[in-house]
Amino acid sequence: MDQNERSYQKQPTVFQNRKAVLKKKDVSKLRYIRQVGLGFKAPRENEKSFQKQGTYKVASKLSKKSEKAKTKRYIRKVGLGFKVPKEAVEGTYIDKKCPFTGNVSIRGRILTGIVLKMKMNRTIVIRRDYLHYIKKYNRFEKRHRNMSVHISPCFRDVRQGDVVTVGECRPLSKTVRFNVLKVSKAPGTKKQFQKY
Repeated sequence: MDQNERSYQKQPTVFQNRKAVLKKKDVSKLRYIRQVGLGFKAPRENEKSFQKQGTYKVASKLSKKSEKAKTKRYIRKVGLGFKVPKEAVEGTYIDKKCPFTGNVSIRGRILTGIVLKMKMNRTIVIRRDYLHYIKKYNRFEKRHRNMSVHISPCFRDVRQGDVVTVGECRPLSKTVRFNVLKVSKAPGTKKQFQKY
């Protein structure tokens, strides 16, 4: 085959040989099925790496006395008057950046903002409106700042327009330095039928 084109031309025989090799081997041996059992709720596996809380062993043996094993789950109180959500206690999610079940301590500033975007994975963008004073004209002007904030999976029913309370923590990524502690619904939002 001539290599006149700029792009590299792949040989079709490479793919045919690979298919022949796969036919010879037992396909069931190639598949790896992870079974986490022993009588407890396993977290839903969506990530490439196995999700576990560092403080507890995932597959601990059943006790002889009871057949039903209770799920051991690491939970911590954030403090500052914020309650631990029910979903954080009863849920099976694993998030190492969660302030209630992960390894993140809340210290520093406590801020509020309105949910603006929810396109990232476990991260939302909030908008904070404030007034800036201009000395020359003796007046205020409106300004705003957008902030990227980590949101734990324990906050399920979050939508755009909801008011969230966030607390400062260690840097979780390049732009994220805050963690959602409380979600209060947008004013005038009730449970009702909504348009698609």
